[in-house]
Amino acid sequence: MKLFFIRHGQTDWNLKGKIQGSSDIELNEIGVKQAEELSKKLLAENYSFSKIYSSSLKRAAKTAEVLSENTNIEYVTLDGIKEMNFGLWEGLSWSEVKDKYPSEYEEWFIKRRYTKTPKGESYQDMLERVLMAIYNIINENSENVVIVTHSAVIMSIQCYLTSTSFDQMTKFKTDNGSVVEIDTDLFR
Repeated sequence: MKLFFIRHGQTDWNLKGKIQGSSDIELNEIGVKQAEELSKKLLAENYSFSKIYSSSLKRAAKTAEVLSENTNIEYVTLDGIKEMNFGLWEGLSWSEVKDKYPSEYEEWFIKRRYTKTPKGESYQDMLERVLMAIYNIINENSENVVIVTHSAVIMSIQCYLTSTSFDQMTKFKTDNGSVVEIDTDLFR
């Protein structure tokens, strides 16, 4: 069985370089077009999947909704696959975080997997939540599924599955509307 992880379409905060995290930001016009184009790509390339799961945040849910409408496959939202909660850093750019929270940022940057952001989660907190949701998805399905989620989620899963240090996670960075295919055997 395969899991097709899809990063949601573009938002205005993506364009502005703002940290979205758990903030519930809508897709912009380009993001909706990306979801439409992604749907066409999945159909044209004969991706086979029986269900669509989506983060409950608006940007992912709208991407899943567009995909669902174009493929006639139902989608379900799950809180467990939401983006990491970046706490007080949400709405800021990374340079603003470095300026406003220099010591917190430095500690987080060095030990980012296990260090919580101020009033937020650590990557490990998020990863544990996401893995629980993924194992439930795997146990409930016997056919390929789509999981519409977020950049930090996809990067963290790839670090976890490849035993890559989280300070190297940006090598797994995905563009808005892109697909990452992962075989469920890697989760066993």
